[in-house]
Amino acid sequence: MRLSCALLTIALASTGAASAAALDAPHTLHHPRSQHLVESHHAHHAARATVHESAKTPARAAVRRAPKAASVHAGHHTSRVGNGAPTIRRASLHGRHRYYERFTASSFAGSDQFSGDLTTGEDPIVRQAAIDALGDMNGTALVIDPSSGRILAMVNQKLALSPGAEPCSTIKITVAMAALSEGIVTRDTMVQLPGFRMNMTQALAKSNNLYFEELGRELGFERVKHYANEFGLGELAGWHIQGEQLGTYPDQPIPASEGGVGKMCSFGQGVSMTPLQLGAYVAALANGGTLYYLQHPTTAAEIAGFAPHVKRTLDIARYVPELQDGMAGAVEYGTARRLRTSFTELPVFGKTGTCSNNGTRFGWFASYSEAPQGSLVTVFFLEGGRPTFGPRAAELTGAFYRNLWDHNYFINKPVQATASAIPVESTTAGQGVDQ
Repeated sequence: MRLSCALLTIALASTGAASAAALDAPHTLHHPRSQHLVESHHAHHAARATVHESAKTPARAAVRRAPKAASVHAGHHTSRVGNGAPTIRRASLHGRHRYYERFTASSFAGSDQFSGDLTTGEDPIVRQAAIDALGDMNGTALVIDPSSGRILAMVNQKLALSPGAEPCSTIKITVAMAALSEGIVTRDTMVQLPGFRMNMTQALAKSNNLYFEELGRELGFERVKHYANEFGLGELAGWHIQGEQLGTYPDQPIPASEGGVGKMCSFGQGVSMTPLQLGAYVAALANGGTLYYLQHPTTAAEIAGFAPHVKRTLDIARYVPELQDGMAGAVEYGTARRLRTSFTELPVFGKTGTCSNNGTRFGWFASYSEAPQGSLVTVFFLEGGRPTFGPRAAELTGAFYRNLWDHNYFINKPVQATASAIPVESTTAGQGVDQ
């Protein structure tokens, strides 16, 4: 499935203002067929996200790792634009130009969006907390026990099991882990970008696109795809979950005229990802590297016979703390900080994503929490119009945790024991990569 993101842009009146705002609203690269919306540092102040208009697609810059100085310098970026111009509406306002995207989808739905869900094996407290958090927003909420891969709640299962959508900036956590695993950077390595430098912690917290485009070009498509597949993208995430459809990862990079591997690594352009695929990967981050098949028992026999199934073990445990710093930063001071308006009692690590396709806007937030009783993994995915975006999904996640906390969920729940898992080959029939 092919989706593209739409860009909402505000051009600053002076180059000095643009330079000063580089970290809060990173420059966006323009392509004639794909305009991207950036999650800015100030996204939580408004239901529409705004970004600064950049120069154009940078040429590949070599990233090198300094042994002790932890500094990476990128080469000079040149400007280049594809043929044609973006198809967007422009309005003049007091000497500034505003670019608008027309959204035709609704961000709201009735309570009947949950009516077809199979709930026999779900945790009723967790499910109700997710339903109350979503409210009338059009979306789905997925809650997973990362110690076993068991789905505790899947609200609006029709959407959760759909072929998915462009992952937007949530793709950055897979790219970051790939770069850490390959030794290209550490969390503290400063990468030189046009006009500023930043490290991985800052780039994840602020969802900086240029940083991850640079990592993507350095990794190259083959390595990017290898790690994406290892982390579960392009595969069914569930263990015989009825109705689950497959999100796909392409076999070839998108054309250079559309941003190539750089755009695939900053927005997931050309990729289709499901909430289950994202949830399974974040669960592997939360548990230190075990990628479980997700299970959603719906009968008495399935509930009684539940046992975890391991898809594969990922060699990522040593890198999770490096990634975790940026995901913590997103919640504490970055694009996901709306979560903290309603919940501050437990550490939460997460990543937002915002983009759009053909008049429909997507808002993602994937996270995991830490509690003495064990972690919870959540994925909130929203579809709609202007009120739909990543920081809103993070805000709803905060409401979800607040609901659990107010119902003494973490106090009454016994401390989890490590689950005994059944190893399963990742090539099991019906569970492999779509051809």
